Amino acid sequence: MPELPEVETVRRGVDAAFRGGRISAVEVYNPRTVRRHVPGIADFQRSLAGLQVTGSGRRGKFMWLGLDDGRALICHLGMSGQLHVVTDGREAHRHLRGRMRFTDDRELWFIDQRTFGYWELADLDGAVPKTMGHIAPDVFEPEFDAALSATRLLRRRIEVKKALLDQGWISGVGNIYADEALWRSRLRGRRSGDSLSRRKALELLGHVKDVLTESLAVGGTSFDELYVDARGEAGYFARELAVYGRAGQPCKRCGTAILREVIGDRSAHYCPKCQR
Repeated sequence: MPELPEVETVRRGVDAAFRGGRISAVEVYNPRTVRRHVPGIADFQRSLAGLQVTGSGRRGKFMWLGLDDGRALICHLGMSGQLHVVTDGREAHRHLRGRMRFTDDRELWFIDQRTFGYWELADLDGAVPKTMGHIAPDVFEPEFDAALSATRLLRRRIEVKKALLDQGWISGVGNIYADEALWRSRLRGRRSGDSLSRRKALELLGHVKDVLTESLAVGGTSFDELYVDARGEAGYFARELAVYGRAGQPCKRCGTAILREVIGDRSAHYCPKCQR
């Protein structure tokens, strides 16, 4: 699933292309794409026609487009969703689920092979869509409080890896960046949150922000064609990964073979020497 750097990379591309643009028509080809819009596909399409994109936002793994009627169009990429800026008359992609046409003849395509992603119209609660009230701020938001988050982590009796994946506590972190931050912190993902020192908890949160920042600088992490940016280009952070997806390969710090285990039904990669 695309994590914060991938979603933010896509948001920036879509914002640059369509901020100020006016929607002329919307076509939805799969009902799952608007499954959260109770009135159905036809109403969703009518609701967007004629509206102007005023900006965009993101929280964690969620992004949205601001509309001039005061609402937001949430674009959740799910496991395999992509948003493509289309400026030519290319043939429709076989996994095209939704198409947004603009008055200048450009189009925004929503491509989603596994159909876990969706579009959703929502009212705003301040700067964030109301339907996202359960999603915690991510490390780049002004609302994020590292000291408070560390305190909350120290109260958790679950594995640290599972805590990092809890979007109600800290959003935007998934398997890739949780493993990388834990490696940088020399922490085993099986450690419980309440077993950490406050210093270590703050150090971990610092590494979370660092690894997300570094990935964002190179367009995120691409392993296959399921993640590309709004121009169809891959991200390059996979070259920098220290542990994720590197089971059996030498640790970049000590040379010990990286191991893989399962924590909470999710893969976890770690160095058995560096992360005790």
